[in-house]
Amino acid sequence: MTKEESHTVINKLSGISAELAEIRSDMEGLSKNAAICNEENFNKRAEASDFLEFHIIDRLDSLRPKTAEVTALKDRAEKLKTQLDEIDSKLFKKIRAGIRAGQYSGAYFKNLVSKYFDLNAADKRDEPDYDNLDIFINRLLTAEPPPRETRKLEPEMVFYQKTPARVIFELAEKVNFGIDDVFFDIGSGLGQAVMLVNLATGIKAVGVEFEPAFCDYAKRAATELDLNRVTFINTDARDADYSKGTVFFMYTPFKGEILKDVLELLRKEALNRKISIITYGPCTAAVVLQRWLKPDRTVIGNIYEAAVFTAAP
Repeated sequence: MTKEESHTVINKLSGISAELAEIRSDMEGLSKNAAICNEENFNKRAEASDFLEFHIIDRLDSLRPKTAEVTALKDRAEKLKTQLDEIDSKLFKKIRAGIRAGQYSGAYFKNLVSKYFDLNAADKRDEPDYDNLDIFINRLLTAEPPPRETRKLEPEMVFYQKTPARVIFELAEKVNFGIDDVFFDIGSGLGQAVMLVNLATGIKAVGVEFEPAFCDYAKRAATELDLNRVTFINTDARDADYSKGTVFFMYTPFKGEILKDVLELLRKEALNRKISIITYGPCTAAVVLQRWLKPDRTVIGNIYEAAVFTAAP
């Protein structure tokens, strides 16, 4: 080994030693943080779990050589992550049982979620805003992994993206839902918005979804939670029956002529009764141009804030 090669090896080992010292210190801090094991501290636990996975376990996987200390630290990190996952699993099992028993609906459900997150902590956004609340809701509604799409989208159809959970809670506050209202999510995807609106308000909620695998997934999740006022329909939005709906939500499921066709269907529904339309994302810019719709306030600028429109005979 040349002198230059020797220096390279020494520098590399010195770097590994410093990185191990940092990881060791991080592990000590997490291990001593009793708060993350408190059931109600889901937010901090989620942050700790992410830190373990991406800043400790992944870093240890990349280290060479695989010394006994590297292996021991990785085992320790994986055990702690498993412990945190088990706390969450027990938590969601308990909450799901409560939902099935009818303990959490309307204000009771919102109060439950408020134990873990501040639902009023939304800032102004210029893009979809996801945080640990979305992880909480995803794991609460179902433990089943999402399916792959089986049906090819038409050119004007937009790929599926979940509505941020905070937006759903916000729209539940913005719209003065009555017990006789029927909520439609047009392009309901995996069903999260439909189930959350039902849980947060108690009203009947319907999802219209083009992709069969997504629709079946949502149906299974709702059945597992005994949400008997939730329905999912696998059909093209242009062919759906909207005659029972009073509040319609769209997170930009399509654009162009398809959006025009669906808006025309809703305009015809508004000839018979008062309806509300809630939009989120780029489709708001097209919906605001509809003269038959009245915005509940001036809708300008931010497309990533739920916009509410009304129409009546």
